[in-house]
Amino acid sequence: MSSREERAEATRAQLLAVATELFASRGYAAVGTEDVVREAGLTRGALYHHFTDKRELFAAVHERLEQDTMAAIGSRMAAAAESGTADPVELLIIGMRSFLDACMEPAVLRITLLDAPTVLGWARWRGVDERYGLGLVINGLEYAMAAGALRRQEPRPLAHLLLAAVGEAAQLIAHAENPEQARAEVEPAMLSMLDGLRT
Repeated sequence: MSSREERAEATRAQLLAVATELFASRGYAAVGTEDVVREAGLTRGALYHHFTDKRELFAAVHERLEQDTMAAIGSRMAAAAESGTADPVELLIIGMRSFLDACMEPAVLRITLLDAPTVLGWARWRGVDERYGLGLVINGLEYAMAAGALRRQEPRPLAHLLLAAVGEAAQLIAHAENPEQARAEVEPAMLSMLDGLRT
């Protein structure tokens, strides 16, 4: 990568970091592009070089947040698998619990769960969710089925259904008056669903 490309990448990363912080603390509607460039110490030209408008900046923030969240969940599942202490269904449970825990983080709660469906539209929001979460769920299901821990079936449709259920659980948490209470209430229901798939 040339020094010019490195500078451009550093500028983009700075814009994303500042925008993430602002969108998480204030919400999409209360943040203007001028707020982002002022906090980042950059020009509007720098922002518009990388993003066509505020909505596309938000889309990039949301996608990066989703990517980082799923990578962290995947790492937790991989660490548990390598330790040999968790059975294959327990790995899915670890992934599900890790996602529900992530829903309690202010940036995920505000950006991914509250603002993204409205700002980006349901189809685009769901597409990002599937791009980063679906593969992780499919891999977990295939691993559990290969080990004989889950009944053998086509993993992709089941992964879509589980992802939708976890997404709905996330929305319940995000829109609840008491997110912590909602988090505590949805987990047993999700565990019950996974237990129902065991052989």
